[in-house]
Amino acid sequence: MSLDVSPALLDQAERGEVEEKDFVDCVRVSLPYAWGMISALVAQLKVDGGEFADNQTPPPDEQARGQLLRALASDAIRGALERHFGVRLAFQNCHRVAVFPLDASVDDRLARFTSLRGQLLNQSPTLRDC
Repeated sequence: MSLDVSPALLDQAERGEVEEKDFVDCVRVSLPYAWGMISALVAQLKVDGGEFADNQTPPPDEQARGQLLRALASDAIRGALERHFGVRLAFQNCHRVAVFPLDASVDDRLARFTSLRGQLLNQSPTLRDC
């Protein structure tokens, strides 16, 4: 299961539309490792500036890796996180999360990061089983 959905939030979803802030809070509580990593990268981007901030350290365990996969593979979760933090997210190799500002000036850098070439250049035998 991707998210730990409270009975109240499930009831709200069954009745109709869900408030995005409630969904984002559910993600924060359900996927604390992914939330923490993305939060830290957003803070790093704000402090350091630049075109993007990324994580190159593999998660400490499979549970943490699973949280990243769930957060970034779900269109709804990923989109809500991007809107909440005001960034664009990119993902490689089951652990390399990057945050890019919404500014169009970094579009070329984002395109390079998410390109076929970028994916191939980010390969390593130690990441074979991620």
